[in-house]
This record gives sequence, C-alpha cells and structure tokens, in this order.
Amino acid sequence: MSGTSLVTARERALAVLGGEPDDQTLGRYLHGIPGVDAVGLEQRAAGLGTRSIKTSSKKWALDKIISLVDLTTLEGADTPGKVRSLVAKAMNPDPADPSTPRVAAVCVYGDMVPFAVDALGGAHGDPDDGLISVAAVATAFPSGRSSLEIKLADTAEAVAAGADEIDMVIDRGAFLAGRYGQVFDQISAVKDACRRADGTSASLKVILETGELVTYDNVRRASWLSILAGGDFIKTSTGKVSPAATLPVTLLMLEVVRDWHLATGHKVGVKPAGGIRASKDAIKYLVTVAETVGEDWLVPHLFRFGASSLLNDVLLQRQKMTTGHYSGPDYVTID
Repeated sequence: MSGTSLVTARERALAVLGGEPDDQTLGRYLHGIPGVDAVGLEQRAAGLGTRSIKTSSKKWALDKIISLVDLTTLEGADTPGKVRSLVAKAMNPDPADPSTPRVAAVCVYGDMVPFAVDALGGAHGDPDDGLISVAAVATAFPSGRSSLEIKLADTAEAVAAGADEIDMVIDRGAFLAGRYGQVFDQISAVKDACRRADGTSASLKVILETGELVTYDNVRRASWLSILAGGDFIKTSTGKVSPAATLPVTLLMLEVVRDWHLATGHKVGVKPAGGIRASKDAIKYLVTVAETVGEDWLVPHLFRFGASSLLNDVLLQRQKMTTGHYSGPDYVTID
C-alpha cells in the first residue's frame, strides 16, 4: 500500500486553505471549523455502542476485526525473536483453524523492521491482497521530542529497511501552542521521507495522541491539520498515554474523514489504537465506521485497529462460535 504523493497533498491543501499553510492561514482555517458539541458526540457514540448484531453476522465481524488488526509490539525489551514470534502469529493466528484470516500488519520499532520483513518472506505485502504489511513507529515515538533532522532520518531508515507504513507522532507541544505551520511542515517533511527510490511511498499514519490534546475541539483541529499536511491515516494514540482510543474520539475523527471526503473526493484512513482489548468493544468500532463513513471504509487501507491483546480475545470468541465453548486463554498464544 502506498500513500498519496506529497505534491498532490500540498496542492490539495493550498486549494482548501486558499493560501500558504503558515500559522496565520492555518489558524484562521482551523479555528473557523465549528466547535464540537461534546454532549451530542458522546450521545451518538453511546447510541452506536448499543447496536447489536445478529449471531450470523458475528462470525463475519470477528473475521473482519482480525483482518484489520495491526499486531503490535512496542517495548524497550523487544528482540528479533519476539518479532519473529509476532510475525508467526500474524500469519497464522489460530493454528487449529486454517480458515482464520491473517492480520493486516505487524507494527514494530524501526530497528526491528528487517527482522519482521525477513520473517514474513513471501507473505509480506499489501493487506488488501491478503498479505501482511510492516508498519514502523518513527519520529521519536512516543514523545516526538527530537529535532526534525532526527525524525526524518528515523523515517527514512525504516522505509529503506522495508517498512510499508510509518506511524509518526505529531509535536503536541507545538500544536497546543498554536504553531500549526510547524506541525504542518513536519508532517509534510515526514511524508516526503516516506518516498522510496523507485518513486513509490510508504503510507503515513499521523498519531495525534488524543489523550494529550484534552478537548474534542483540539482533536478535530489536529485531525484536519494532519489530513491537510498529507497524512494517509489519522491515528488516535501511541498506546503509551491514557486515555488512548475511545469511541467518541474515534467517531469524531471518522466525521472529519467523512467531511474531507465529501469536500475533496479523497479518502483518508482512521486507526484507533490503545485500550481496545475486547471483541465486543471492537465490534462497536465496526458499527461506528459503517454508520459514519460507510462499509467501504472497512478495508485495511482505510481502517485499522492498533492492538496487541485484542487478537487473543477475538480468537477465543471465534473458537466459542465454532466449538460451542470457550477454550480458555491457554489455547491462544501469549503476546
């Protein structure tokens, strides 16, 4: 999966903004966006969260969740062996049931990318084709506190090692201080660093770290800013800050993606990450996507779950539907 080109993204932004993406122009545009009705947003999210699905649809939903998971390990103690084990699970989530779909991607630190690529072998590729992508976190993840030079080198190294997707973090301090032009320029520069020598580009997921943005209005503005700067996905969280993904925040980001698509015809993905551990919760997200942007978004290049423990619960629920009883956690591998 390759993302939109930087030139196209910048031209689109200029057309929408009506001027250069500096602090003044971006500030005027972002603060001209209507404020979020917090009560209304949370009520909509709560209503969507109560929707039930038929038992006949649950198997489809569980398989869909698996196919949209970015199976993740982002620990300081990660080793090549742990990454190889993660890849083995990504390729064959339930060894007892070969009909179990593969996950969309494995997500690792940049220095672990070569080991993930090697372990995937012929299974490495576009998840829309049934293969598995390698996503790498970059840009001084999770804090984002480094120079732009280091952020770009971090990104370029991961892409050169074979990463198909880059998950970058925005400078939340700059955003909260109103330095929107700086945030725009950094996202655009990282997008440029996603380019490969052959002219293709790794897909760019822009992490907002919504738990640090405090207000829904900030989440909405950061979402618009990230899309304007060329992000192929907007992502809620690093998983290192609480709160991480929530249904109201994800609904809000989906509404931004919907409005952007209506305005420009361009589709952007959404990735809730962190804190989604149960199948029943993940199903609420599927319903929210379908009701907000449509079922067309329920494909790997437009929606992902950033998760590590979620997959185990989905596999247990899936086994229950097949056998009529829960196998218990000992029957799935420990992440």
